[in-house]
Amino acid sequence: MARSRSDRATPHKLSAGILLYRRREGVEVLLVHPGGPFWRRKDADAWSIPKGLVDGPDEDIEAAARREFCEEVGAAVDGPLHPLGEVRQTGGKVVIAFAAEGEADAAAIPGGGLVTLEWPRGSGRSEAFPEVDRAAWFALAEARVKLLASQHPLLDRLEALLSP
Repeated sequence: MARSRSDRATPHKLSAGILLYRRREGVEVLLVHPGGPFWRRKDADAWSIPKGLVDGPDEDIEAAARREFCEEVGAAVDGPLHPLGEVRQTGGKVVIAFAAEGEADAAAIPGGGLVTLEWPRGSGRSEAFPEVDRAAWFALAEARVKLLASQHPLLDRLEALLSP
């Protein structure tokens, strides 16, 4: 599913990620909660699929999704990826997503790297925060409450992919 340079968003606006799922009594998905002071007290409409920026117009999207998942979750996805298409987030970032069946210990997720932000805003001071502060498995109904609204279509597409 490589995309050409001409049909990609600008590199700083293009992310790739993986919606990891497992089958229990129903389907559960692994979501991550962003770190930092802005997200600290937010729960509903705050979680995301593990994702991150594509390194440039020539980087393979699947490779970027696997790399970013590994960076945020601390585990590789070795199995096949199933395209879920793309969504546009409210800030304009395009997220290209894939589904993969697998397991990950949500409690052991290291939180990816650090991001440096000006905090408090307007203070001129920079502070480092974890990119991800926690992860958890959610049944699809609960995931719809937790997940960023702009990423809800990914849950719909996962359900369609898994339906008989």
